[in-house]
Amino acid sequence: MNMEKNNIVLIGMPGVGKSTIGVILAKELGYQFVDSDLLIQKRERKLLRQIIARDGVDGFIAIENEVNASIRAENSVIATGGSVVYGKEAMEHLKKIGTVVYLKLNYKSLEKRLGNLKGRGVVLRPGQDLRALYEERTVLYEKYADVVVDEENKDIETTLQTILECLPR
Repeated sequence: MNMEKNNIVLIGMPGVGKSTIGVILAKELGYQFVDSDLLIQKRERKLLRQIIARDGVDGFIAIENEVNASIRAENSVIATGGSVVYGKEAMEHLKKIGTVVYLKLNYKSLEKRLGNLKGRGVVLRPGQDLRALYEERTVLYEKYADVVVDEENKDIETTLQTILECLPR
């Protein structure tokens, strides 16, 4: 199946606004909106945190990798879970079908936004804190990103404009 690279894939830490911005961006472009966390929940018929409780972090990451590697979409904005970058197949697939946009936020701002991690279904290994998670993932986000949008001191509207300006025409 020959898929155009006409999707926009949002990656970044939990709390950076991938889903919120994704919906507005899709409206703005007249695209579909796909939330990969919802695809995972639908397939497993469980909430993310229930899947993590059932299968552990590695089990969840394997499911997430599988689901994201099999997304079939055109003219869509795809919001991914923060841990999507642990899935090599998923990221290769997403890069093939879209422009990967990393929504970046510095650690302090992120910490302020996030509050309770466990309730958000954030994939943390035993003994891992937010700082360690941030440092581990930032490297991966930067590795896979086609475009990096720094959200520091930007509201949703400004972030949106920045993304639109960075997209290949």
